Amino acid sequence: MSEKAKKVKLLKPFDASKISIEKDSYFHDAYIVDLPLEAMPDHIWQDLFEREWKASRHLWDRKLFIIGDKIRLITTEEDFEEKLDWIERVIDQTNKAIDEHNRSVEAAKELERKKAAWEERATIERMREILIKKFSPI
Repeated sequence: MSEKAKKVKLLKPFDASKISIEKDSYFHDAYIVDLPLEAMPDHIWQDLFEREWKASRHLWDRKLFIIGDKIRLITTEEDFEEKLDWIERVIDQTNKAIDEHNRSVEAAKELERKKAAWEERATIERMREILIKKFSPI
C-alpha cells in the first residue's frame, strides 16, 4: 500500500433519536444499529478496521460492517453499552494502525526520494567522467 489513509472517528455528538435501530430478521434477539462516522472511510481504513475487530478477543454476539459513512452493528441488547465502548476502542486501534501505515508510506517515499537523488548524482558523475575522457587534455 503506497498511499496515505485518513483517520475516521464516530460522529459525536449525534442525535440518538435519529440512529437507526431495527430488529434483525436473521439472528434471534439481534438488532441492527447504524452508528454515524464523521466521514466515509477509505479502503485502507476499512481493511485495518476489519482486521482490528476480527482480532478482538471479545467478539461476543456481534458483527460489524462499514456501510458508507456508518458502522453497522448487529448485536443483542445484552451489554450494549460495553459493546459501544468496544467499538470505540476498535476505532482507536484502527486509527493507530492508520498512523503506523502513514509513517511507513512516508518512510518508503523518503527512501525512494533518496534513491532517486543518489541515482541522479551517479548518472551526473558518469556523464562528467565521459566529458573528462572526451574533452580533457591528455
